[in-house]
Amino acid sequence: MVPSVTAVCVVHALLPEPSTPTGLTSIDKRPVPGPVQVGPLGLAGDSQQDTPHHGGAEFAVYLYAEEDAAAWAAELGREVPPGLFGENLRTAGLDVSGLVVGSRLAVGDAVVLEVTAPRNPCATFARRMGEPHWVRRFADRRAPGAYARVEASGAVRAGDALTLLSVPAHGVTVADLMAPALPGAAAALLAAEEASEVVLGERMRRGARQELARG
Repeated sequence: MVPSVTAVCVVHALLPEPSTPTGLTSIDKRPVPGPVQVGPLGLAGDSQQDTPHHGGAEFAVYLYAEEDAAAWAAELGREVPPGLFGENLRTAGLDVSGLVVGSRLAVGDAVVLEVTAPRNPCATFARRMGEPHWVRRFADRRAPGAYARVEASGAVRAGDALTLLSVPAHGVTVADLMAPALPGAAAALLAAEEASEVVLGERMRRGARQELARG
């Protein structure tokens, strides 16, 4: 299978959420017809409410794999349609959670993304799903999907091919860094940045240093 985008999702409606600064959440994302423009802060028509933890250039686009969604659907006994997890791009044929941090990914003809971080589950996500012990279950699965920054802007749409352009040699994946990070992953990532193999965003760098401090 040629890796591709199966759905492009943006916020459908703002929902009440007591834990965010605005009292709202943008997690309700649903597929929209393309093309959708992608810029440095994400997709046109999308938004974030909890900006200390979501959004910004480092977390501009969230990708989740159809294969991982299907595994959850089988376990939960319910559909996991595109956007349910708050993702912007649902993909097929690509191990999104296995992407190495700093990998560069072309989407269609113009957009280039750089993988930055895993998605760690939160109370908002748990309320969205309404499943028992969701935060722990999602964390234990270690299939977080990947956040990315936008290296080159353009338009995306369902059916766009996904092409890996480059993969850093350090080998640390977004799944390795999902909290709690696997032993040695944070140290390896920080060493890779020191060696100029990857440029981390501030939140990712801070998180790796905190993981390292916890030992």
